[in-house]
Amino acid sequence: MQKTNEIHNRSQQHDRLGIQFNSTEIPYLSDDIQQKLLQPRKLSSYFIVLIESGSINYTLDLQDITLTEGQLLFAMPNQIFIPPHKADNLTYYKVIFDENTLALLPQQFSFLINPLNTQKISLDEAIKQRVQKVFEILNQLLQTDKNQSDTEIILAYLNSLLAEVNSAYFKNKEPANILNPNFSKFIEFKLAVETHLTEQPSIHTIAEKLALTTNGLYRIVKEYSGVSPKHFFTSRLMIEAQRKLRYSNLSVKELAYELGFNDADYFSKFFKKCTGKSVTEFLENTQDLSGK
Repeated sequence: MQKTNEIHNRSQQHDRLGIQFNSTEIPYLSDDIQQKLLQPRKLSSYFIVLIESGSINYTLDLQDITLTEGQLLFAMPNQIFIPPHKADNLTYYKVIFDENTLALLPQQFSFLINPLNTQKISLDEAIKQRVQKVFEILNQLLQTDKNQSDTEIILAYLNSLLAEVNSAYFKNKEPANILNPNFSKFIEFKLAVETHLTEQPSIHTIAEKLALTTNGLYRIVKEYSGVSPKHFFTSRLMIEAQRKLRYSNLSVKELAYELGFNDADYFSKFFKKCTGKSVTEFLENTQDLSGK
């Protein structure tokens, strides 16, 4: 419990809202606690981080992402996240908020479901300055307004931050329309993938649950993700497989069954077909990268 309290005390939190703030001003945790935090986990909240200067490496859904000055990263619930190691000469701002806080805002933001399949955004100088200012104000508010019932100001600045990020995300592209029924169906599809991942339902079954034809679902998923529904589902399943291979002690047979495969040999063949590596090759490569 003491370690949990130490973690909480090193970030600015609001007692009534599911929102917290972190920045360079808040010291890094001790080495033993930091090591625990570096373990992979499934996100339960959204976060947005802006790099003011320096660079740092994140790992999100097993993809390595390097952020440098003026770049921003956002992450979403259910993604697999590994916190970065401490970086020298780094200044940054980070805000974390949950679904309940998001629901209190006066509008929805389509970038948060990542229709363009890119979670790193490069900001021009003018936008960076505005976003940085909003981060600074949020930090100040969360330092001084932790216990007050007046949360409207904090929500207003969070709304302003998300509006800036949404605009930057869709810069030079047509923003997705939240009220567009096709877009809503795409959100439902992504939720269905997360909810029924290990059940491995057919695309036809998912389409029926969404009151769509298979061709209709294909057009919608292709429009907002750039890939077919089957490819989208398989990619998500393989991310989960790689995460569990890397960070759990499950045997290949146990993992296959946990992911909804009835045959471990078929899972191994499917894994190699999708990733280009056998399970053994993947594990060997993981060990080489970790220096074990």
